[in-house]
Amino acid sequence: MTQPARLTIDIYSDVMCPWCIIGYRQLQKALHELEGELSAEVRWLPFELNPDMPSGGEGQAEHIARKYGRTPQQAAESRGQMHAIGERAGYSFAYAGAGDPPPAKMWNTFAAHKLLKWALIEAGAEVQNKLKLALFDAHFQERRNVSDPEVLVDIAASQGLDRDGARAALDDDALSQIVRAEEARAWDMNISGVPAMIVQGKFLIPGAQEPEVYANALRRIAAKEAAAQTADT
Repeated sequence: MTQPARLTIDIYSDVMCPWCIIGYRQLQKALHELEGELSAEVRWLPFELNPDMPSGGEGQAEHIARKYGRTPQQAAESRGQMHAIGERAGYSFAYAGAGDPPPAKMWNTFAAHKLLKWALIEAGAEVQNKLKLALFDAHFQERRNVSDPEVLVDIAASQGLDRDGARAALDDDALSQIVRAEEARAWDMNISGVPAMIVQGKFLIPGAQEPEVYANALRRIAAKEAAAQTADT
């Protein structure tokens, strides 16, 4: 009996990026469709959409108006469309916290990327994936400040990671260098937007795609990898 192909999928992504969680949900649908045919280990790589974002953050509406030149009405329409797309993909962008929703803001995500890299090194891809999804929820559904070290430590602990280890990771200069190097590698690969999925370290699938697009691409990649292995034997 042929064993299912096993692929690695490295996703360049930012916690601030709604298309990244949409793309991930679509990818999961594709992998469910491919169950028994192939499986994948998902790892997250750092990409900052707004590396110059100040520590105090910026209001989402103000940010969109400044960066994209949209009016408040256009920004509201865009958010409505994004919410609808998210619902279809299986993710809600609606506020799910306690009480009245705080203002939606954009945050600096460098510390979050350091935490994610530490989680991968410390606990592996599955735990890193859980942490990444928890960070998405914290930002989009709970509107927490994911640039705040204490918020990040709390989120890490909620996923079973060690508080002291998480706090130390945020102060680790070596991790800063690793994250900066991985971000630079994305630019070297001409990646200027996310999500960007790198399969088997060499095949790029850009953007948030429909599940069938992911499924077809992964099938082709698995077939190429199998053919290459056969040629080498």
